[in-house]
Amino acid sequence: MNISKIEKFISKQKVSFICSIDDENYPNVKAMLKPRKRNGLNEFYFSTNTSSMRVKQYLKNPNASIYFYHKGLIKYVGVMLKGKMEVLTDQDTKNMIWRKGDAMFYKKGVTDPDYCVLKFIAASGRYYCDLKTESFEIK
Repeated sequence: MNISKIEKFISKQKVSFICSIDDENYPNVKAMLKPRKRNGLNEFYFSTNTSSMRVKQYLKNPNASIYFYHKGLIKYVGVMLKGKMEVLTDQDTKNMIWRKGDAMFYKKGVTDPDYCVLKFIAASGRYYCDLKTESFEIK
């Protein structure tokens, strides 16, 4: 398994899945657009609503996972990363991942109190390809 190959794979995906833990300790999965920013396999940044159920769950329990996949005609590739999710509301971070089209969702713009950033910090992962899985640690 090649870490740079996994990074390139993730970069090509248009959709990601984030997972949080609810009050009954069950995993909750949600499809999201790809991360707005990524630092290797260590940090991933997503935008979301401060008022969302997911934000409330991450504030109570930061344990999280994210998943990326591609299903071809005969080949399936998947990457699951486990780690912690932080909810960030500081203006510098919000400015960092803001895009012009976001104003459609956040009427008050980049300073909208209902706009926040989810920062995922990965600790480990699993890679699946060609009927093989492999676990790996993230340094």
